[in-house]
Amino acid sequence: MNEATLFLQLSVQLGTPFLLATLGGILCEKVGHLNLGIEGMMMLGAFFVFMAGSLSHNPLLAVLLGALGGTLGALIYAVITITLKGNQIVTGFALSIFGTGLANFLGKRYQFSGTIMDSAVTTALGTHTVPALSQIPLLGSALFSQSLFVYFSIIAAVLLWLYYQKTRFGLAAQMVGENPAAADASGVNVDLYKYVHVLLGGAMCGLGGAYLSLVYVPYWQDNITAGMGWIAVALVVFSGWNPIRAVFGCYLFGIMKGLALKFQGVAVQVFGLKITFASQVMDMIPYLLTIVVLLVAAITSKNRRVGPAGVGKPYFREDR
Repeated sequence: MNEATLFLQLSVQLGTPFLLATLGGILCEKVGHLNLGIEGMMMLGAFFVFMAGSLSHNPLLAVLLGALGGTLGALIYAVITITLKGNQIVTGFALSIFGTGLANFLGKRYQFSGTIMDSAVTTALGTHTVPALSQIPLLGSALFSQSLFVYFSIIAAVLLWLYYQKTRFGLAAQMVGENPAAADASGVNVDLYKYVHVLLGGAMCGLGGAYLSLVYVPYWQDNITAGMGWIAVALVVFSGWNPIRAVFGCYLFGIMKGLALKFQGVAVQVFGLKITFASQVMDMIPYLLTIVVLLVAAITSKNRRVGPAGVGKPYFREDR
């Protein structure tokens, strides 16, 4: 396996938690809910999956509890913003702080005890090669010699695109995000659609965090997501709320993180001067790219048109 193939394989791995979290964000925003709590839901998913995996040694149970961790965070958000009509932005921020703090607090016992994820769990969810497809030059190993999480994230993106484009339930969900009053008048149960999609979005975010604890870093560490949830919020906009475009956008961020890792501490000669790429500077690259993404989204009218019109606005049925 050559160096370019290895780099692409690493980039896909680094982009996978972004993709899972971004798909979760799309599910929320398509029904009109701007959930800034992605970071907190990812942290809850990361902790729940690590706890379940290290105690039960059961990979399926670990994954289910990882999704449940994100779902529980989303449930808190849903009750406040859907039932109680609370402010979505403030609730999302609070959820991020709460989820991160709770996961870090509960994870101290695993961090200080030096607990490592059970090898049976990491093996079951680790690299699985697709025999024929993995032989494709350059992209074969990058896409088809990966963790089950990678395959699931790509399949989920395709299924989500088909759901929104080809099913009446997906079209109804988009109507709820665009104009909930019109959806309500058409017989759509607005609150039910909102709850289902927000909770599913939370589960996807939880799986994004679960990937970090199970595959990427098989031991517990504080703030394991390292701001990935906030980048995912920007990637939802960058992808134009399109699940297929989200795949490419997230892998682009994976490439940028891969470059940051590859060039950390590397010294180059520029006009006779020796320049060393400090790790702190290289770690800034994905976040600088996030700023660029937000700037591009702000000046691109196409993205403004695609975004659901009802995002961030509570729906009061009596005002219909």
